[in-house]
Amino acid sequence: MTPALIREAATTFKSRKAEVSPKMPKKIEIKWLGKPEEHDYAAALSYLALIYDEQRAAAQVKKLKRAAISEFKAKDIFRASSLSLLGISNSHVKIDQKKIKSRQKLSPLLLMRDSSNGKVIIADGYHRLCAVYFYDEDASIPCKIA
Repeated sequence: MTPALIREAATTFKSRKAEVSPKMPKKIEIKWLGKPEEHDYAAALSYLALIYDEQRAAAQVKKLKRAAISEFKAKDIFRASSLSLLGISNSHVKIDQKKIKSRQKLSPLLLMRDSSNGKVIIADGYHRLCAVYFYDEDASIPCKIA
């Protein structure tokens, strides 16, 4: 093989490899607030009121407010919740990805254990979880869990 053919073959291989395996985003340090924002609890209440009666939903939010911050890996939260990953075309995921890129702090997730169904309910923070997972499925995410 001539040097010109070797260079051509290498160039073809590189371009085909790029087509098959898209570049993964660079790891970015994801910044977090020390505690959830007050509006996160209101969003959690709104969501939980769809699943439970208002009294039980309100009681769960009170438990979340008292809960300590824990950390769980993004991939484990997805597995425990049985939810699917939202695509990066989702407008809320895009907003959270922009926050991550610009080094803005994200609010911790609010999770609830649903032991009767063996799942974790993401009461607030689903879009943030999806945005973080895009960058690093092993990222530790601060959460309050009740």
